[in-house]
Amino acid sequence: MPAKRVIGVALAGAALLAPAVACSSSGGATPASQQTAPADLASSSPAPPPEHPFTGQPVASRRPVLAVKIENTASGKPQLGLRSADLVFVEQVEGGLTRLMAIFSSKMPAKVGPVRSARISDLHLLPMFGKPALAYSGVQTKMIPLVREASLFDVSDSADPGAYFRQPGRVAPYNLFADTKKLLAGAPKATKARDIGFEFGDAPAGGVPKKSFTVKYPAARFTFTWSAAQKRWLVAQDGKPDMAAEGGQLGAPTIVVQYAKTTRSQFHDFTGSYTPLIQTTGTGKAVVLRDGKAYTAKWSRGSEKTGTKFTTPDGEPMTFGRGQVWVVLAAPKPVQP
Repeated sequence: MPAKRVIGVALAGAALLAPAVACSSSGGATPASQQTAPADLASSSPAPPPEHPFTGQPVASRRPVLAVKIENTASGKPQLGLRSADLVFVEQVEGGLTRLMAIFSSKMPAKVGPVRSARISDLHLLPMFGKPALAYSGVQTKMIPLVREASLFDVSDSADPGAYFRQPGRVAPYNLFADTKKLLAGAPKATKARDIGFEFGDAPAGGVPKKSFTVKYPAARFTFTWSAAQKRWLVAQDGKPDMAAEGGQLGAPTIVVQYAKTTRSQFHDFTGSYTPLIQTTGTGKAVVLRDGKAYTAKWSRGSEKTGTKFTTPDGEPMTFGRGQVWVVLAAPKPVQP
């Protein structure tokens, strides 16, 4: 689904032609037929570079997509590489906690982590990107056949161990990090970034001014606070600022809270806690945070191979601010599968 492109074209006025007769260096007249015709000065400014379908920012070319599963509990923080992500998905996992799936394409950090295990909901999200590379560390045994059949290139620590390393100063399993160049080298045919339904541009009319917005999970709480100075929503989790390992607080110009039905899957961990299954196809409600306002929106995704459209209540495209986008997948009501 095409991203909104805003193309400015500057029109230059036609220049007046020089007189038909000019003086030569000897003082005589030079016939008009011997003069060099002036160049046509009417021109257009070059078209701006195309916008990236994930961020709406200009890019010279589209690059392969790398998805990375990243730890999101206090034990794994601060995370490394998230500031470079185009998209960050927040997903509920066992015990009411959350895990992140970061999508990289326009920018690629040298290292990323802590890398953790994948979940069944990932396999339903990833087909919108075509066949991206997926970096993760393990899955439940019953999920292995599904991963093999999924629309992705497996660059996990078991499939591509040379791309991973243990970060000094961290405790296992929260010390597993990956080299992104090596990850992509293991998936040379990964699909390049393509349209996933997002549209970027000026904010639509309406919206409710908001200083902060909170999303609750059974065992986690996110608060997004608008920073007018930084022109982005700063992320806090469980009452503490979410800091990046590179420095500074995590945040994004656009936060999308996508309310999606969440149920029990067939999978569960060793404690017996079931893995949530987030249903990201179909339709539902959403709240889009941008420019210090909250906008009521609707989302729709016809199939797993297509992207997700976001619209205003009257059916117009819900445009996002340019830059990183967080998609917070939340149940309409907090559930403990």
